[in-house]
Amino acid sequence: MFRDVLQRLGIQEVNSGVYAGNWVKQPSGGEFESFNPATGKPLARVLTASRADYDQAVESCQRGFETWRTLPPPQRGEIIRQLGLAIRQKKKDLGMLVTLEVGKVLSEGEGEVQEMIDICDFATGLSRQLYGRTIASERPLHRMFEQWHPLGPVGVVTAFNFPVAVWAWNAAIAAVCGDSLLWKPSPQAPLTAIATQHIVNQVMADHSMPGIFNLCISHDASVGRWLAQDRRMPLVSATGSCEMGRDVGQKVAARLGRSLLELGGNNGVILAPTANLDLALRAILFAAAGTAGQRCTTLRRLFIHESLADTFIQQLVQAYQSSQVGDPWEDGVLMGPLIHETAVQEMLQALELAREQGGEVLCGGTRLERAGYFVTPTIVRAPGGMPIVQTETFAPILYVMTYQSLDQVIREHNSADQGLSSAIFTNDLLEAERFLSATGSDCGIANVNIGTSGAEIGGAFGGEKETGGGREAGSDAWKAYMRRQTCTVNGGGELPLAQGVEFSLPQI
Repeated sequence: MFRDVLQRLGIQEVNSGVYAGNWVKQPSGGEFESFNPATGKPLARVLTASRADYDQAVESCQRGFETWRTLPPPQRGEIIRQLGLAIRQKKKDLGMLVTLEVGKVLSEGEGEVQEMIDICDFATGLSRQLYGRTIASERPLHRMFEQWHPLGPVGVVTAFNFPVAVWAWNAAIAAVCGDSLLWKPSPQAPLTAIATQHIVNQVMADHSMPGIFNLCISHDASVGRWLAQDRRMPLVSATGSCEMGRDVGQKVAARLGRSLLELGGNNGVILAPTANLDLALRAILFAAAGTAGQRCTTLRRLFIHESLADTFIQQLVQAYQSSQVGDPWEDGVLMGPLIHETAVQEMLQALELAREQGGEVLCGGTRLERAGYFVTPTIVRAPGGMPIVQTETFAPILYVMTYQSLDQVIREHNSADQGLSSAIFTNDLLEAERFLSATGSDCGIANVNIGTSGAEIGGAFGGEKETGGGREAGSDAWKAYMRRQTCTVNGGGELPLAQGVEFSLPQI
């Protein structure tokens, strides 16, 4: 069955990992295998990009931009609409490939593909709404306005945990803005990128537009470094760790380019005395254990009011212990594997540190004795001041702490270096409003009575502090992919200057 899925998506035993207007048949950067983290077995092999292959892809991007930017935005939007339809036809197969390659349970794999479809729909509408504005001029008979133009080729670096959705957030929006793209996917998820590229190629071939979406896979960070240093790429959008973001951000800034960074998140939830505990239990379980704790929006710190702590922690432990861990393509499984052996070891090391620092493992904390990279979702009761709580471990570890006052818990919540996603569960209107105020959560996402994960594409996605400050997907995130131009037209016969400045030609 799995082999049939791969074949329907165009995945062969050995695949080119470079698309530069056409598939590069024999890219010369070396070969590596993509593994199924649930079995530890290889799925297929990928040929990766050398520097020469990368340059070929960038040149394709540049040529594509020269043509693509001349299309009216609604025409670009129509092509993205057709891309969304093509992805719809492949939703189940592409969702299954996400499950096979990164270990997401089936509903999450298909849900990620649905995000691709949703952002194509959003971008189609956006293509008729790239609005500028009219500005009042202080000079008589002058008209002042601003407009937005395509920026240029965009580099997109994505992480394994959302192997196709984050690309789509960038690609669909950048494309209707008139930009071309070069995608560097995670080496843990090359096959989903290749399958997506096949779908894209079918749509773009119908419009004789082969160089708009390009692909460049490497088994390491080399392509990402080249993108960051490449003056031909005016914008680099990078998703990944804070460490990676600091490196990319500095390299792009050194050449005065633009970077759009969506990095880590050490996300917190506050459980207030008036919370609906049934609602909170379900939301916390999914936010903390969904995707095996490998979302940037995963819940990692839970602050429970001391009046609720004993009862709620007991309920949470019971929910964790009843959650099924196993093959992610099987019905009823809540949590699949971690992505690789290194992730397993990092989780076990973090738990060892937690114990040394006074933490108590209430449930989980073990590796399953089976093929693949499976662990049990873990709850750690954490005394105040545990250093490990300030470290984001990309695994299903939930640190649970108690609090007394709202002011106290907001300070503790905001003490994290990252500022991505946050939530409070309360039925107290004043508590909710305080959490959403300027003195409340310092995160880019702040929720009331829902968890930290599962953001909709209509809002701008991203966070503050070490999360990087970038915004992707909805709202006005499109502005990152365009250049703003302020225009003034003199419709009279005089030349008045702004600010009342007078300047006359000398007498001759």
